[in-house]
Amino acid sequence: QVQLVESGGGLVQAGGSLRLSCAASGTMFSINVMGWYRQAPGKLREFVATITSGGSTNYADSVKGRFTISRDNAKNTVYLQMNSLKPEDTAVYYCNAPRSIWYKDSWGQGTQVTVSS
Repeated sequence: QVQLVESGGGLVQAGGSLRLSCAASGTMFSINVMGWYRQAPGKLREFVATITSGGSTNYADSVKGRFTISRDNAKNTVYLQMNSLKPEDTAVYYCNAPRSIWYKDSWGQGTQVTVSS
């Protein structure tokens, strides 16, 4: 079983940057697609970005041009580089495989990102 642990969140001013990490126990090589999701207070969890094993990426319109998703299979880690952060980016950020998102137990604790104005 692959377990995912998010880290790297924190408090940052608008316009600042953060780099989130998602460390996986066990091999991540078999997971073709990995993604980042976020959930703000009172809001539904939403898609942020995905990346395939071949490096193809997809982004939500709200983060396109500001966020970059990447992965290092040798380190079993997925990253989310977040630049030009806005207060509306404030949320708990989670990593997961899109194929697993309907399974409640697949979600970790996430990492809190707070962007102040």
